[in-house]
Amino acid sequence: MSHHLDSPLARQDIRLDITDLYLFRGETGTVFVINVCHSIFGAIPSPGYHPEGMYEFKIDLDGDAVEDITYRITFDERDPAGKQRFVLRRIDGVQAIDPHAEGTVVLRGATGETATTAGGLRIWAGKAGDPFWIEPDVLHAVGHAFQDGTIIDLKGWNPAQAKNLFAGHSVYSIVLEVPDKELTGARERKIGVWAVASLATDAGGWRSINRVGLPMIHPLFTQYNEDLGNRLNAGRPADDFATYGDTVIKSIAGAVTALGTAEDPRGYASKVAHRFFPNVLPYTVGTAAVFGFAGWNGRSLTDNAPDVMFSIAANRPVTLGIGKESVTSKPSQAFPYVPAAPK
Repeated sequence: MSHHLDSPLARQDIRLDITDLYLFRGETGTVFVINVCHSIFGAIPSPGYHPEGMYEFKIDLDGDAVEDITYRITFDERDPAGKQRFVLRRIDGVQAIDPHAEGTVVLRGATGETATTAGGLRIWAGKAGDPFWIEPDVLHAVGHAFQDGTIIDLKGWNPAQAKNLFAGHSVYSIVLEVPDKELTGARERKIGVWAVASLATDAGGWRSINRVGLPMIHPLFTQYNEDLGNRLNAGRPADDFATYGDTVIKSIAGAVTALGTAEDPRGYASKVAHRFFPNVLPYTVGTAAVFGFAGWNGRSLTDNAPDVMFSIAANRPVTLGIGKESVTSKPSQAFPYVPAAPK
């Protein structure tokens, strides 16, 4: 799973469990997408978005893994018709890191409806299909290899019978499209992006429940280490390598040693850990997104993130045996881009 149900804390209320972050060129600007509240969890009393939570897109403009712009979305309770009103705020500069900063109200809207500013920024939130795919047998074999320092054991697995665990499932999406000039003032510029879902605390603060930048970090390292899953969802990207670097290096080196894919497993693992951390998704504004072996430039709704990340970590090809064709409902070229919710 990319980030689905990735830790005990996230599973306490899946309305705050970010399953994926996408970042790509849209019809009119740069598109930021997060998905939450996955249907694979089962029925919940009040699906959608947490009325005591906040959902944030964090944007780093200068490469220091500290946010310079925050777009924050908060939701009201569901009304009798199931709709939720929301408020979108923008917080700039040094206040972008402050969960209590008021920022500027950009838009107000309701789920299932597109809200747009005069300048062309637009946002949509609502139920959608999950565009992500994963093969459960490969997923679990990879998790064991990086937890236990063993080979990726797929004996008995038949690629011809590979299946998408998430076929036919739904999520609740937040889709934000921002005119490029509102991000950088230039036609092309590199940014770093991550997303955070937080919950208000009884003491008046905010607790980070889920944090996502690059895809597949949690499936690689936390399937069988749930304490690490909770900890990775907290903190700041700028602190990631200092905090988690040694753990990830040990994990990668163990699997690579067992697989025999590097003469210097720890040296290889160190290079990969530096690539994974800080856990930020890079993107050049105004360009086509691609998350691939040659490099990472945002992430489209159809990029094959599992094959890419599993193979890089293992230093050998790892394939799921399925791809975008296994997704039940396909993404659209038109806003809000996400697949329609399955019926």
